[in-house]
Formats: sequence, structure tokens, C-alpha cells
Amino acid sequence: MRPDLNIVLQDAFDECWFAVATSAEVGADPVAVTLRNRPYVLWRDAAGNLTATDDRCSHREARLSRGTLEHGCLRCPYHGWTFDGAGHCIEIPSSGEGASIPPSAHLVKRPVEERYGLVWLCPGTPSLPIPELDVEEQADSTRLNTGMQVWNCSATRMIDNMLDLAHFAYTHVGTFGSEANKQVERFTLTQLDETFTGYEYEVLVTNEGDAKAMSGTGEDHVRIAMSTGFALPFSVRSTMHYENGIKQTLFQTASPSISTPEGTEQSYFTFVLWRNDDVAATGNDIVDFELQVALEDQAMLEAISGELTIERSGLVDVQSDKASARWRHHLRELIGYTDAAS
Repeated sequence: MRPDLNIVLQDAFDECWFAVATSAEVGADPVAVTLRNRPYVLWRDAAGNLTATDDRCSHREARLSRGTLEHGCLRCPYHGWTFDGAGHCIEIPSSGEGASIPPSAHLVKRPVEERYGLVWLCPGTPSLPIPELDVEEQADSTRLNTGMQVWNCSATRMIDNMLDLAHFAYTHVGTFGSEANKQVERFTLTQLDETFTGYEYEVLVTNEGDAKAMSGTGEDHVRIAMSTGFALPFSVRSTMHYENGIKQTLFQTASPSISTPEGTEQSYFTFVLWRNDDVAATGNDIVDFELQVALEDQAMLEAISGELTIERSGLVDVQSDKASARWRHHLRELIGYTDAAS
């Protein structure tokens, strides 16, 4: 891959939505986030509506996220300039009450939405939608949110991992990995629905500890019919059907926070679960189990430096890597990148 190419910093991603916080994390105080090396601030106005702007006061570029909220307006900690939920500067204390406010004092408001208990930010004008998850509207489904994490690895490596079947028996030996998962049966890529592209398969997994809460059975091993697919740029949905009728949808999404030519990578990560059973008694155990699984992936990926190349000639792919190869193909198309093997 070209040494000057930072994949996640390409201009095309200005038109994409990224999950940067959970709804629960944006409350009474402003929240600082960094997306693709750019700092932003999130806050809620008096009505609870979200606002997102660059984390930089228009006056002397102070970090607005260090300021305070007063009746839904954000006051800069440096000179007290105050901004409402539309990003308009409504007060410059040093100029006195009633003084005119120059138009250049106002902030540029960034597109921001709440969906699935997550805060989604778009740096520019959106051209791709937030991934559509029909399970959110299903009457028999209960949603379980988890906190936003920061992983010291590239979002490109994270999605490659989420689409991968071949690592189950090795990376996840401490949770659900089974000897039966070493060989990956051939599968066919398909358009799962209007949003996700991926594959369907069956897998036999170890069912121990908190995994029993997720499967709803005490058996030592359980067979799961699964479908896994990606949505651009960095989201993956896996739907799991257990033989006892339990259905779980796992939505994982990564958002690039920091990326440098020297190989320093940080990304936001979170997952959301939907279940069709009663999670009142088992919800915490289910989330704890999925967090253990995520920790196994995190430890593996953080030991690998730099971005995952998207060049066809840069990786050795085998049949179990078909989903990742297709996702990287679409990612190349999104950013308008071609290599010698394309």
C-alpha cells in the first residue's frame, strides 16, 4: 500500500456516519470526541436535542468541551463566549449586553443523529445512510446497549476481524471457540437485505459459563444458525438463531479516531444486542459474555500495528476470507482507490 495513504483519512469518509458515543454518555456536560484526527464536541440543548460542532471556539480556538452548559447553551471556558444549540454565538461578555455579534462568531453545526442508543456524527454532508436495523422495530426484541470503548488499533482491522470465521477456534478459545470450528466450510456471499452484504452459516460453539445465559441452555455445546454481513464503512451485523428459538442480533461498529503515518491507530468500538427472550434476569450475564469475547479480539488486534491494507495484492486471502475481500473491494470503490491488482 502507498506509504502516504491513510485509508480512514480519505475525503470520502466526510460523507459517512460514525458512532462516536452512546446516547447515555451525552448528558449534563459537553463531551469531547475525536473522529479521523479532528476534535468535535457534543452537547444537549435545553430540550435534550443533540448538537455537534468542531471542538474549537471561533474566538481563540479554545476547546469548547472544557466549557460548561447553561440552560442548554455551551459557554467557552476561555472568554465566556456562549453558543446555543444551533451553534449561534448568543453572548460575548467582553462586548457588553446588546452588542452586535459578528456572523463569523457562529459555529458550523455538524450532522448528528441518535439511533439504536448511539450518537452518530457525520463530518460533512451525508451520502451514505446510517445502517438500517429492522430488529429495532420488532415487538419481540429487547435492546441492550454497552458503553463506547477506545481500542488502540485500526477500524479496518476491526471490521476484517468481525467478518472472520477462521479465528473462532483460536482467538476465542477462552469463551466459545471449539475444535469443531477449525475448518471453515465453504459459504456463498449474498445480499442479506437492502443494507448488509455477507453470508449465512452454521457453527458449533462451546457453551460454558456466561455463554449458557446467552444460549438459554445448559448443554456443553450448541449449534447456531448465523448470518453475518457488513455495511459501509465500518459496521457488521450478526444474527444468531439457536435451536431452542432464541434469536440474538449483534451489531458492532467501529469509528476511526486517530490515524497517523507512523502507525498510531485508535478507534471507537461498541456493540448493541437485541434479544427475543426475557433479558431481565440474564441481560447482564449476556453483555458480560460478549464483553469477554470483545476483549479477546481487542488483545489480538492491538498487537498488530498500522492499518489493514485494502490492496488486493497486499494480503493473502483464502476461501474463509471472502467476506473481508468483498468489504475491502467496496471500500476501495468508496474512496476511489485502485491498485495494480484491481
